Amino acid sequence: MIEEWDVWYPNAGATGMSFARGRIAEADVMLVHAAPPVLTVMVRAEDGRVLAEGKDLAASGNTPITRLIRHGDRIEREDIWPERTDIGSLVLLAGGEVGTMKQWWHAEDHSEWRWQIELYNHL
Repeated sequence: MIEEWDVWYPNAGATGMSFARGRIAEADVMLVHAAPPVLTVMVRAEDGRVLAEGKDLAASGNTPITRLIRHGDRIEREDIWPERTDIGSLVLLAGGEVGTMKQWWHAEDHSEWRWQIELYNHL
């Protein structure tokens, strides 16, 4: 089943704005790169039904990656420094492109990081 992960920044402008909308095969975890400090997330089925949502999810830290986790019909947010277990996870970029995390490294003091993602499209 194809799903649409719609990530909204509710505090931007007068009424908020879209941060990213990505279409993927069904998933319970989505990493987000450079997420805004507050997110509202809706996961929809191809027919538009809302499968899961999380409203006004505030950042818990200043990190380059946010992990969105689906628990049934709700979404939770964790702000993380990726670990080895995150390699292979899907990553949603601003604008909606979804890639796969291939590598991650960061300095112990979090002053720098390097990572690689793979982007793949099929029409």
